[in-house]
Amino acid sequence: MTTLIGRVPAPGLVLFGIFSVQLGAGIAKNLFDILPPSALVMLRLVTSAVVLVIVSRSLLRGVLAHCSRRDLAIVAAFGVTLATMNFAIYESFSRIPLGVAVTIEFLGPLGVAVAFSRRRLDLVWVALAALGVVLLARDDGSGRVTAAGVAFALVAAAGWACYILLSAATGARFAGSSGLAIASVVGSALILPVGISSGGSELLRPEILLLGVAIGLLSSVIPYSFELEALRRLPAQLFGILMSLEPAAAAIVGLVVLGEILAAREWLAIGLVIIASLGATRSQQNPLEVPEA
Repeated sequence: MTTLIGRVPAPGLVLFGIFSVQLGAGIAKNLFDILPPSALVMLRLVTSAVVLVIVSRSLLRGVLAHCSRRDLAIVAAFGVTLATMNFAIYESFSRIPLGVAVTIEFLGPLGVAVAFSRRRLDLVWVALAALGVVLLARDDGSGRVTAAGVAFALVAAAGWACYILLSAATGARFAGSSGLAIASVVGSALILPVGISSGGSELLRPEILLLGVAIGLLSSVIPYSFELEALRRLPAQLFGILMSLEPAAAAIVGLVVLGEILAAREWLAIGLVIIASLGATRSQQNPLEVPEA
């Protein structure tokens, strides 16, 4: 597997990871008639936690024995953020089109990039992104975009911003992927009671469990592995530029997998947010890495 990934050009790994995440989201949304978002979030987080613990098991023994209370507090906060971010965006998916939800969620990493900048030009990117969100959130009378769906996407955006900051803090304290593994376990433990109670007996169906595992692999394990390898070979700025294509990928998957046809106004709004993200990323001397949600 590692050898195969190593043969793929780094930009291809980033793009494949982006579409993998959105394909996982599309599959999850198709299952909302059978399982509520909280149950699917539980399956996603548990799958990624199990895989990451297995991969990081040798590191975890030493890390847990020597980490401080502050280290544990940071990784626990990281886990809470993972659970909140994923729960919020899945709740948003259940109410508004995939492309609209992900575009609003993308304000999180964009906000972090701009917050750490001292350039006045970045105010232009903020204005463009704000205009894009206003266009997306505007009620056109169709009922496809609801206030609750937009609100959940904004919560997910805040969660993604916290994810970036806590990911950096966790990475500085825990070797390899051990910190993410611990955070995934914390996040899974938080969402487990809600997911089990909401999913009920449907969670016992083998085909549902298999689809849940597939969502976890597509949405977390595969993109994380691919992006980690890509970051070893790509400048952080180029990685951030490629990640700016995330909203467009979500809209395309929403169209192909879910049949969600967006209006011209919504495509324009997505384009504005992408331009804002590209501008903010290019203006950073040392842009923050934008990990996957």
